[in-house]
Amino acid sequence: MNFKAISAACLLTVLNVGALPAMAQTNAAIETYTYGTQLDIQKVLSLNEDSSQNCGVVNAQMTYLDSQGQKRVLGYSKLSENCNDGS
Repeated sequence: MNFKAISAACLLTVLNVGALPAMAQTNAAIETYTYGTQLDIQKVLSLNEDSSQNCGVVNAQMTYLDSQGQKRVLGYSKLSENCNDGS
């Protein structure tokens, strides 16, 4: 992928962050990860991501328990699983 394609994918991801609450699988409020976010993860319960047929940036969620046993959901951006095959 070239720089323009990656930049466009990142821009679309940033614009779609507002759609993350609609993807909630639990009643826990979704916290959006940003650089420097302090994480308190005791146990990861699940990892999910938007489906994509192409290599690119997708929205993902991690559901976890914090050190006090509270269920939390963290939304973040990542490269799709289709990027792991060397494409």
